[in-house]
Amino acid sequence: MGQSASTVAGAQNRIKFRSSPVISSMKEIDDSDDVIDVFDVGEFDYSSNIPDECLACIFHFLSSGDRKSSSLVCRRWLRVEGQSRHRLSLNAQSELVAVVPVIFSRFDSVTKLALKCDRRSASIGDEALVLISLRCRNLTRLKLRSCRELTDTGMESFAKNCKGLKKLSCGSCAFGAKGMNAVLNNCSALEELSVKRLRGITDGAAAEPIGPGVAGGSLRVICLKELYNGQCFGPLIIGSKSLRTLKLFRCSGDWDKILEVIAEQVSKLVEIHLERLQVSDTGLAAISKCSILEILHLVKTPECTNNGLKTVAENCKLLRKLHIDGWKTNRISDDGLIAVAKHCPNLQELVLIGVNPTCASLEKLATNCLNLERLALCGSETVGDPELSCIAAKCIALRKLCIKSCPVSDQGMEALASGCPNLVKVKVKKCRLVTSGSADWLRTTRGSVAVNLDTPEPENPDASASDGGVPEVGNEIRQVAGQVRGVSIASSSTGRSNSFKARLGLTTGRNLVACTFRRWSSFGGSSSSRNN
Repeated sequence: MGQSASTVAGAQNRIKFRSSPVISSMKEIDDSDDVIDVFDVGEFDYSSNIPDECLACIFHFLSSGDRKSSSLVCRRWLRVEGQSRHRLSLNAQSELVAVVPVIFSRFDSVTKLALKCDRRSASIGDEALVLISLRCRNLTRLKLRSCRELTDTGMESFAKNCKGLKKLSCGSCAFGAKGMNAVLNNCSALEELSVKRLRGITDGAAAEPIGPGVAGGSLRVICLKELYNGQCFGPLIIGSKSLRTLKLFRCSGDWDKILEVIAEQVSKLVEIHLERLQVSDTGLAAISKCSILEILHLVKTPECTNNGLKTVAENCKLLRKLHIDGWKTNRISDDGLIAVAKHCPNLQELVLIGVNPTCASLEKLATNCLNLERLALCGSETVGDPELSCIAAKCIALRKLCIKSCPVSDQGMEALASGCPNLVKVKVKKCRLVTSGSADWLRTTRGSVAVNLDTPEPENPDASASDGGVPEVGNEIRQVAGQVRGVSIASSSTGRSNSFKARLGLTTGRNLVACTFRRWSSFGGSSSSRNN
């Protein structure tokens, strides 16, 4: 009533969408009642001029949610979106086996697949994995999480069907050495292998050796986490002649002898991570034979001392990144850091947690390591205002600085105003003597510097476990639980009691590691990616 002719015509040319529920991955794609057939715009579908390849490229720029919404527009978009989707993550409960054919009829180009199951649910078994492998013969990446019903037989069938696999990550799965060897014997293109809590491997000396198989010639990254029997992967590591990155986290047993053999047989290692591992200066001496080593992480390895660090520094002169969590044992101090400063001029990133450097070593590092751009000092009792002033005066190339749980004050913060000409970001956390006023003053004085100040909350005396304890009861409980889990796996060659380790872990706090190890991208910016 009262509408003009143009208004009525415009209403007729609008796109008309029928309401439809979200299409489930478990629903037959042929059920077209809920899918819009065409764009009803002047009786012409303008998107028909866009080739399928271009439409697929557009979908690649969309988020996962937007892709799902786009697939509801019409049959063609549904088809193109499914055929162009290369990544897929599925809830790997046992019921998945019934809909595998439907899912992979639509998503027939998947190359990267994640199968994750809730720990309290029954996971998929061999039948589902074999069906998936038959539908996804071009699969290059597979992630398995808590798939406890998979056996060696299923993994062997999968490996024979997906020989182009390049990356395998499995955690909390129940298959054993035979299944892992089947993958290594069939997947000649495998480049990355990550294993966490693989429960099917026999404990003790009876464990079947793993690797290297045909994958030994292509593997570049091996990561082992929380394995009671991780040393059965020794043949794989030793036989991987192209290996460049080795990460060992909380794996039981004495690793010194294996590291000695690895250093003799593997000559291309450039990155090594050791965390909560029974390794001593003997192991570090072996690592020092990796002359092209660029990245080294030593996290909570209490048997490593200044002597071992000196040996590494003297022989690994290309070192660019060094992370040390000394666990407040004071076995790594100025002597080891001075050796690093003397022999590693290419150092760009240094993270010290639970280590007590002084001006003596910090000045040497600043003077000799002219490319030092990122520095983090956490939980150090000796890093105060003089040390911060030394950093400000000497570290010319420094761009990112993180200070956490150190006895610095406003005076040290003021020194940063006139030093470190290339500084772009400062993080100060849990330093009780630093006030918000000094942070505001630094922001005003150095407008180009981003200052992030996290002032600690008032400490509750009843919640403190020690003089350096964690101020919150909840945090204390979580940290103690985390320490107990870690200590129960790794053992110490000097017979330190678990309670002693737990006490050391409590005073240090697991969050100290998270402070500096959480994505240097947020802390390292573009300079980090450039140096890689």
